[in-house]
Amino acid sequence: MKHFLLVFFLFPILVFSQVNLEKAQQLFDDGKFEQAKPVFEALLKKNPSNIKIMEYLGDIAGRTKDWDEALSYYGKLKKIKPSEADFYFKYGGVLGMKALEVNRFKALGMIDEVRSNFEKAIQLNPKHIEARWALIELNLQLPGILGGSEKKAIKYSNELLQISSVDGYLSRGHIEEYFKRYTKAEQLYKKAITVGNSKKTYQKLANLYANKMKSPEKAQAVLEEFKKKNEN
Repeated sequence: MKHFLLVFFLFPILVFSQVNLEKAQQLFDDGKFEQAKPVFEALLKKNPSNIKIMEYLGDIAGRTKDWDEALSYYGKLKKIKPSEADFYFKYGGVLGMKALEVNRFKALGMIDEVRSNFEKAIQLNPKHIEARWALIELNLQLPGILGGSEKKAIKYSNELLQISSVDGYLSRGHIEEYFKRYTKAEQLYKKAITVGNSKKTYQKLANLYANKMKSPEKAQAVLEEFKKKNEN
């Protein structure tokens, strides 16, 4: 009888919480982060150990460029669930974004932590695609004296090729494009199109033609080809 009464009284609360969670998730999916945030915060007060709600709040902070708040949430999530690769990836990504906005001296002291979080994500999930993309970009953007390296970027691109061939070709094409080896980049993006046949692969080749190889007519032809293939 007591158990029945407990369920009876708690049921409206549980339903109310579920409705609010669904509302908050919909607001988030619609990009209405400022509206979603207080709903998630209210839910977190009622359930302070809810990992998913904390992750949503961290994602909102990241989307709205509140780096410190995002780091706070992701840092807590890493401690609560140290086996979850995505929390390290997100923490490293936000820390990297913060490093772009602080003075150069302070940013230098953050680079190793950014890298180590991405590497930890890969250690926990050997097939983590996004962490490898992040490490490729980090190695391209950093000067050699700070650990940047084309060789390291290619290493992660080769790993991507083994996990996802389309990401492998796109990432290697990105590396070639970064170093202005446009003909090689063109070949790799074409391979990505053959394998993936996605809007992203066509867009990368079109952007290369339009922005780097100064061939707007080729860019238009690529986009028309994608449109034609996906008409039906």
